[in-house]
Amino acid sequence: MAAIHCSSILNLEELQSKNVGLPATMIVNHQMGEGVSTFQVLGEQDLYEQPDEEEDHNTLDHPFAAEEEYRLPYRLVEVLFLQVIRHGDTCQGASSGSSVTLYVSFLRIHLSGNNSRIELLHGPHDNIVYATGSINLFQTNFNSSKTSTMGPVFGEGCRSNDPTSPDCHYNITVLCKTKDPNQLFLCGTNGQQHTLCCYMNPSDDPFICTPSKDIQDIKQHINEREPSLLIGSPEVEQFYTTHSGTERSVGINMFGKKKLWTENSGTEQRYVSLVASGQREDRLQDRLYAFYIEKNRGPCLGCDLWVPWVAQVCMADLGGPKSYLQFRWTSKLSARLFCGDHDSRLYFTQLVDVNTVLAERWQDTRVYALFRNGWGMSAVCVYTIEDIDHIFKTSNFAGHTGSIPSPRPGECVKDSTKLPMEVLKMVDKVSEMKEGVTSGPLLVTHQYYHHICVDRVQGKGNVLFLSLENGGIHKVLERDGQVFVIAELQPFNYSAHILSMMLHSSTGKLYLASSRELVQIDLGSCEQYGAQCEDCVLARDPYCGWDGIHCTAATNKTIQDVENGNHQVCSNISRGVTASKVSFPRSLVGAADGIRIPLSSKYFLSCPTLSSHAEYSWRHHGNTTATPCISTGSEHQCLLLIESMGPEQQGTYSCVSEERGYHRTLVQYKLQLDSGATGLASPCLACLGLVLTLVLTLLC
Repeated sequence: MAAIHCSSILNLEELQSKNVGLPATMIVNHQMGEGVSTFQVLGEQDLYEQPDEEEDHNTLDHPFAAEEEYRLPYRLVEVLFLQVIRHGDTCQGASSGSSVTLYVSFLRIHLSGNNSRIELLHGPHDNIVYATGSINLFQTNFNSSKTSTMGPVFGEGCRSNDPTSPDCHYNITVLCKTKDPNQLFLCGTNGQQHTLCCYMNPSDDPFICTPSKDIQDIKQHINEREPSLLIGSPEVEQFYTTHSGTERSVGINMFGKKKLWTENSGTEQRYVSLVASGQREDRLQDRLYAFYIEKNRGPCLGCDLWVPWVAQVCMADLGGPKSYLQFRWTSKLSARLFCGDHDSRLYFTQLVDVNTVLAERWQDTRVYALFRNGWGMSAVCVYTIEDIDHIFKTSNFAGHTGSIPSPRPGECVKDSTKLPMEVLKMVDKVSEMKEGVTSGPLLVTHQYYHHICVDRVQGKGNVLFLSLENGGIHKVLERDGQVFVIAELQPFNYSAHILSMMLHSSTGKLYLASSRELVQIDLGSCEQYGAQCEDCVLARDPYCGWDGIHCTAATNKTIQDVENGNHQVCSNISRGVTASKVSFPRSLVGAADGIRIPLSSKYFLSCPTLSSHAEYSWRHHGNTTATPCISTGSEHQCLLLIESMGPEQQGTYSCVSEERGYHRTLVQYKLQLDSGATGLASPCLACLGLVLTLVLTLLC
């Protein structure tokens, strides 16, 4: 579904004081300036159609049954314009919205069964994707339709068709890349507090999963979906993972030639992501950051159930001496994460997902954190590694009133086993920062997002991909702290829960996994924006530009204006497509001599909403007053209702869109009076006329 939304500026507190009803879904951009807290609001999303049951395409034995190119519609989403207020000025907007089906090709691979968990990893070559099942690893090539099943990964007994072998019970819980692009690192857990890890080359036939010499004897259970990182050097590879729950071993764990873990006090923690700080000038100062939520330890009845945190550890940490903190972190500190707006008292505490955009300077690496709150809202807050690092280096320690020993607790040192005892005790007893890492929301929505991926488009801003509960994807442009919803994509032709989402920036592909299939989205597929240069430019899609004939993947020779969407850049180019109207089937437009309507009949005209950032109106020849469109809600139709057909209603009706000064005639109808009959044109039109009359009454 490609939805392009209208935006306006809204003073949230003033809107609340006027008791104006907010739409069921909105996108908010928080700006702080001149002492006024303002929010960019986008309109109400559609309620999705319930599709027909999907046909069973599972014809092969392995879970990836078949690959096909499936032409799936982008549906344009309805927008309900609200009363909006900007710096005290009030303007009224018209209710409008419609839908049109535009076709975009997605490559997809069907999965047999009903998979509850899928993890994705990009392969060494374009269009190759690895996916994990419970005990099998699958290699899929979106170019050649070739899918190979490797597994069960752990245990010769399983590969010998002996399902009773105890080796069969190792479920894959970790899938990582290594320094060798042709090699994978996998771990599996048997559910009995034991984990096996091995290296594997998927191109080997038969494949062999070679046990790791450095990373072995992990005598604990690695839960599914636990964050993990394999960080290697020519000398050694260290494996970092987390453990969520309430056990004493909950926290950040390191395996390899060095082994370290955290001793938990019993508070429940759920880990969301592990992020490496990037290589610093002094490699001794390289750090690892863990993002997690912790069950609130306070007695406050009105407090949030979960509290978000970020923790740091030094990669050079060796643990403490034998007498104290041996095999435990000596550099672990934690700080509260804050996402919200103090002025509006809008807070988000349920950390859902994290994505990182690396930068040339490690300080500029950006962490995009997806949050929820108890009011059914989601938000994205952005932190830099420099922000986080600053808190750990400068903040006072919570509950500590004395002097801070030297070296400062949490500082990375060459040999942590030689740290002074007072430093070790302070890290063990008082490791929380008094100050938190804060950020205002980049965007807020009244619906739940589940995953976030962020792509940096050189010189054009960042693009956020946010997964919706029904399987849709919001494609959002972030530029200079402002957000603009480019489109909403519906890659599945049924309501789906996205289990995994992976972005491969270098090839411009987004990969999605539901319980039944894998989908590849080409981010350079731009034809859905229309056949005119103005439509292409107004989309403000960094991946798309006008080449003189088509809206196509952007190059240094295509025309686009991502910053402003100024269609005037199209004014001096030659036109490859000269049509000024959209073509529709004759059954929609009517016969060549016009549509004949009985006297006194009710009738309606429909118009597609190609951009929800535009305003739409109907124009009747000879009438200088434009008539606003009527939105039918979930029907996605922008309509004009003719209450009673008469001589004055004859003539040509045009549906015109206007966006940033660009006017376009989308469709025209010619109506004629059929004087030989009276009454409603048809029973269906009679029913629809009554419904539209009711809609009009409610809107007025």
